[in-house]
Amino acid sequence: MARAGNKNIQAKLVLLGDMGAGKTSLVLRFVKGQFHEYQESTIGAAFFTQVLSLNEATVKFDIWDTAGQERYHSLAPMYYRGAAAAVVVYDLTSMDSFQRAKKWVLELQRQGNPKLIMFLVANKADLEQKRQVLSEEGEQYAKENGLSFLETSAKTAQNVNELFYEIAKRIAKATPSRPTGMKLQRQESRRSLFCCSG
Repeated sequence: MARAGNKNIQAKLVLLGDMGAGKTSLVLRFVKGQFHEYQESTIGAAFFTQVLSLNEATVKFDIWDTAGQERYHSLAPMYYRGAAAAVVVYDLTSMDSFQRAKKWVLELQRQGNPKLIMFLVANKADLEQKRQVLSEEGEQYAKENGLSFLETSAKTAQNVNELFYEIAKRIAKATPSRPTGMKLQRQESRRSLFCCSG
């Protein structure tokens, strides 16, 4: 239930990463609670919305799931421009995918806004036996670049909701409350009138 102090925030969230890293699978798991073993490649970008209710705010995500193929790369700025948060996804069974993720991070750092909330996500944690990128490598890279890091599995739903809730919490924290300072000042002056009359 919305409380009086509850903020309604609309936030643009973009997923970037190599083709086959599982971006669409992560979004579908979060938005629809579904997982498809064989997910069609995204053409251009796909758009989803999802609302998360936190104690302090209701966050409506406008989620842009971008295509991983190289030929769509030039379209990416259109999707990450103005985004509140970006999730760079790689497949932990592919070192190439991890290298590509680093390129996305660099691009976001060059282009993006300094307030952008960025997560580096190692997906396919269910494929531990095929792992090529160690957790420590992902974590270390994320730490060096000021990113948050999570390992997820769209298949088993591991850390998927946690990822989006964590982003929502950070967006809520970074978004000032609607009521402006004027309202507070009015209350203060009213209080001072009250305390000093007599």
